[in-house]
Amino acid sequence: FENCIATCVLTPHAGEAAALLASLGKTIARAEIEADPMAAAILISKLTGQLTVLKGNRTVVAQGERSYQFDSAPAVLATAGSGDVLAGIIGAMLAGNAQDILSGESDLFDVVKAAITLQAKAAELAAKNSTVVALDIAEAVGRVIANS
Repeated sequence: FENCIATCVLTPHAGEAAALLASLGKTIARAEIEADPMAAAILISKLTGQLTVLKGNRTVVAQGERSYQFDSAPAVLATAGSGDVLAGIIGAMLAGNAQDILSGESDLFDVVKAAITLQAKAAELAAKNSTVVALDIAEAVGRVIANS
């Protein structure tokens, strides 16, 4: 994590979180992470010093002691590639808000929470028409923003 200039945003799912924690000397089973995602996200954030988005049925954002757990995610977010879509949304929102985050006018934690909410709304919109693949979620983002 020495390559992170300020704060990086880590976006593991439970399996990736277990591997990351093991590399940091903390062996925690995937099932334990899934049972208590809040504790796992906080631990990852503390150990790495980075904002952590632990993806899953109950996605959690943690930055040090600060944390937030979303309600159950739409089932379509279990689609392969949806985590990549989330990473892209987070990256775009961070880039678009970089000056405000750096100046303190916007909060990194809140921008990341908004990105997660946007992805969930896009997934719900995409699922109204048919089965969903990750590209459907990405394509629905613009429609969600236009309708906001």
